[in-house]
Amino acid sequence: MLIPHDDFPIHQTPLPLVHVMDGHPNAYDRFWFNGYSEDYFFAVAMGLYPNRGVIDAAFSWSSGGVQQSVFSSDALVGRPTAVGAVTIDIIEPLRINRIRVNAPEQGLFADLTYTQRTVTVEEPRQTMWDGTRIFMDVTRATQLGTWTGWVQTPEGRVEIDDSRGTKDRSWGIRPVGEPIPGAPSSRAAQLCFLWSPLHFSDGGVHFMTFDGPDGSPVSRSAAVLPLVGVGAPRTASGTLSLHLEPGTRRSQSASLWLEGDEIKMTPLQIFHMRGAGYGHPEYAHGRWHGGPVTAGEVLRLDQISPLDYHGLHVQQVVRAQRQGEVGIGVLEQLIIGPYSPGGLSGLIDGA
Repeated sequence: MLIPHDDFPIHQTPLPLVHVMDGHPNAYDRFWFNGYSEDYFFAVAMGLYPNRGVIDAAFSWSSGGVQQSVFSSDALVGRPTAVGAVTIDIIEPLRINRIRVNAPEQGLFADLTYTQRTVTVEEPRQTMWDGTRIFMDVTRATQLGTWTGWVQTPEGRVEIDDSRGTKDRSWGIRPVGEPIPGAPSSRAAQLCFLWSPLHFSDGGVHFMTFDGPDGSPVSRSAAVLPLVGVGAPRTASGTLSLHLEPGTRRSQSASLWLEGDEIKMTPLQIFHMRGAGYGHPEYAHGRWHGGPVTAGEVLRLDQISPLDYHGLHVQQVVRAQRQGEVGIGVLEQLIIGPYSPGGLSGLIDGA
């Protein structure tokens, strides 16, 4: 089956472009954006699942202790970057994107332009196995950027001017959609994922790790990201230590050690990743809902238990301090199962 993209000289196999990863059902191609200040956070996620025939997207806005989301899903035809209420326009590849949200039933609207601020880093390929079965095989490219435009919620319109944010493009294989039939998983019920892109005046830094239960890295990378046009990304060595908030699995404070220098992180606000579909009990990524669907959700953050399974995956907006300079960024955390550096021994017990 041919699609218009087949007219471009970008083929990697003898097959047309609709045929992905030898038919693996968990093949995916995803956009992720966030934007934030000390007062608000918004996120956009869009995923294409060609071997499941599904496309979905979400937009979520968090401010004043309330997080409001819209989710859209439909059958995948071709390679669109639009579904239901959410459209992503690629104005300039790897440089400028426009995000449009039109969800009147949920009272959410937006017109936002993302512009690259730092160079892009390609994280090392992340491959994990479930016995003999592939569990995850992912390439991820991350850059820091700025936002302009506006967001309208039922509470009113917010003008966005030079807000900081992140663009994350990833593709490959990861657990999505309905479980694949077969024998039960042999993987231990443990995952610790920490991800932190931080903005500073001269560019930014990036840190990512998948840790085992004892804190040793399964996959880890760190990089220094100059401003666009200043230089190339520079690989660095880094470690991240968390001081967990009692009774939770999220940080009360954190320190990123990058080549011997400490960056202290102080959380300012929290965003629940379920609002962008990650681990959502109903609108998780890659699921088929029987046809086109657009739905909404409103979360009151003070009513969410920090140990609710669907609330474990979070991003915190953080104030970042290094050598007298103050920056801003995010610290993403998903910790399930034992993690001895945090004093966690059960599946979802708190510190």
